[in-house]
Amino acid sequence: MRRPFNAMFNQNAFKLGLFSPNCSGGMAVTTVPERWDASWANNLALAQLADATGIEFILPIARWTGYGGDTDFQGDSLETITWAAGLLAHTQRLSVFATAHASFLHPLMAAKQFATIDHLSGGRFGLNIVCGWNQPEYQMFGLDLPSDHGTRYRYGQEWWDIIRQTWQTELPFDWDGEFFQLKNARCRPQPVARSLPPLMNAGSSREGREFAARNCDFLFTVMINPETGREDVRHIREVAAQQYQRALEVFTTTYVVCRPSRREAEEYHHYYAVERADTAGVERLMALQGMYAQSFPQEMIDALRVQFAGGHGVYPLIGDPDFIAEEISRIHAAGFAGATLAFVNYLTELPYFAEEVLPRLVSRGLRIA
Repeated sequence: MRRPFNAMFNQNAFKLGLFSPNCSGGMAVTTVPERWDASWANNLALAQLADATGIEFILPIARWTGYGGDTDFQGDSLETITWAAGLLAHTQRLSVFATAHASFLHPLMAAKQFATIDHLSGGRFGLNIVCGWNQPEYQMFGLDLPSDHGTRYRYGQEWWDIIRQTWQTELPFDWDGEFFQLKNARCRPQPVARSLPPLMNAGSSREGREFAARNCDFLFTVMINPETGREDVRHIREVAAQQYQRALEVFTTTYVVCRPSRREAEEYHHYYAVERADTAGVERLMALQGMYAQSFPQEMIDALRVQFAGGHGVYPLIGDPDFIAEEISRIHAAGFAGATLAFVNYLTELPYFAEEVLPRLVSRGLRIA
């Protein structure tokens, strides 16, 4: 059942969320002094601002170690489950996701935590499942990261199946699986209205996308541009409908530099992502994500460095309000149902975006006033 009381299922044709404000630096790998400070006070103020402006959701990154460099990008981060509970207790309509690494959290503990937060928030909780990719974080926990995607996603599937069964069955049950053996497993209370919270996964591999098609309401995928994204969305939704008889909505990720003129936006982007980039942090981030394992020409590598410094390598929205609204319209026309936004400083930049871009999206029919 899709929850009418969760903003992820409202009537807006194109949903908007904020990504990664729980991590220092947010998504910008830069040394500028105004870069994001992921303090609790800032996160609380941002959530309440998003609540007031009609943004649908906030999505955190579950980060356990930073990327080094001059700023130790994302080295400070608020744990996402506790963070989600705190923000939901201080907002009214916003959907707040917890990002959970399946390998770092026992499914019965997770089921109880998530159900508790769901009741605390009146059903505004959402869950983002991560099946693993970052080897240094696994080493922190003394765990081996399976080298193949298949094992990671089999583990994630069994983890989620256990949680879902505790939420959908009345009687305790035993479980004898590949990864878990349980006796008299149960979870009380179950989530609000005996329904599942909105579920998302971010994956680009075949296994990741099939996991989303089987289980999730939303798949997040990186978009090179709206034109290539159109075919990506069509294929993803086709797999969900034909193989699993499910409707899966596809979201993408962006970073935003919105200024009164396009020139101002481009100049600020060059300042923070080129002149003041945290170069060592960018290099480590690109290496961990396999950018240097690809046979890219040098000019593409150089462009990727700027994009990673600008916003973790996701799609850039850089320009005046009219340009930003037009770009979001192109993303929607490609079939995407929503996008996350990131700013160098969320608190100082979101008000201008809300004041100037959101009304333009309403006039284009993408959102309701």
